[in-house]
Amino acid sequence: MAKEDEVSNKQVILRDYITGFPKETDMDLTTETIKLKVPDGSKAILVKNLYLSCDPYMRSCMTKLEGKNYVPPFTPGSPITGVGVAKVVNSDHPNFEEGELVWGMTRWEEYTLITMVDRLFKIKDTDVPLSYHTGLLGMPGLTAYVGFYELCSPKRGENVFISAASGAVGQLVGQFAKITGCYVVGSAGSKEKVDLLKNKFGFDAAFNYKEEHDLDAALKRYFPEGIDIYFENVGGKMLDAVLLNMRVHGRISVCGMISQYNLEKPEGVHNLFCLITKQVRMEGFLVGNYFHLLPKYYDFVMPLIKEGKITYVEDTVEGLDNAPGALIGLFTGRNVGKQVVVVAYE
Repeated sequence: MAKEDEVSNKQVILRDYITGFPKETDMDLTTETIKLKVPDGSKAILVKNLYLSCDPYMRSCMTKLEGKNYVPPFTPGSPITGVGVAKVVNSDHPNFEEGELVWGMTRWEEYTLITMVDRLFKIKDTDVPLSYHTGLLGMPGLTAYVGFYELCSPKRGENVFISAASGAVGQLVGQFAKITGCYVVGSAGSKEKVDLLKNKFGFDAAFNYKEEHDLDAALKRYFPEGIDIYFENVGGKMLDAVLLNMRVHGRISVCGMISQYNLEKPEGVHNLFCLITKQVRMEGFLVGNYFHLLPKYYDFVMPLIKEGKITYVEDTVEGLDNAPGALIGLFTGRNVGKQVVVVAYE
């Protein structure tokens, strides 16, 4: 193979497993070389990464928690993995051709050799922004759809509360709830995000949880008759307060608990007895078990996008050099909307 068939390949690697809050220095930028031709008979594909998704679950991959990770931990010294949008550069797989656009699991680098293609999805609709497949048309979008509709079975007129409501998933749950005819309140961590929820995403109300000294009182203010559906993204004190304010036969969809990810000793939850007295159903889920619903989700959401009935806000940074900072920013609330890293514009 000629030397010109190799190109440099910038990568973001995890230095070592961590405890507590992650830091940018827990990741390193390195440059390797990679061959632009896939080995014959490998059934692998080589992709050029275009957009990378920053997601809260990635924090758990930075710690080697035996038996507790629901996705494999990262390998220290190797590029970190995550969802991305990419273009096929070379293929030895019958289902993928050069030039096709895909989204799914890739690595934080310029080029990735993918040997497990079962979680790669072809991008057929290219008249929406490609980056949407890291969010609205990707894992966060399906997460919002499954957690709200499949788990909570919403009905018109119900009261819906969403924590971390301006994030990649929360902003969609709120809009789906409004489309369904629900009363919707969200919590977020800044005035800017609260304004976004009310003025851009159409929530009925929103509050800054950092300004509320008594979360129970805050929820009673916004939900005097109680909460029918809670879409859980944060855990901890917020979950405890919500339990006190659930209505009889309420439903709680447990998507994430970002307030707990960086704690060496997670906070306890004290009001679980409310699950019994109010006959509340609380269910956790992993979106990876629902990829078979992608066609159903696209049939639901594509018309809404085309008709301008869904608003989606992205927070983009350019270049792999800025990727570590973008990922760390998730845990300090720095991002506004879905955090995306632009690696290349095709």
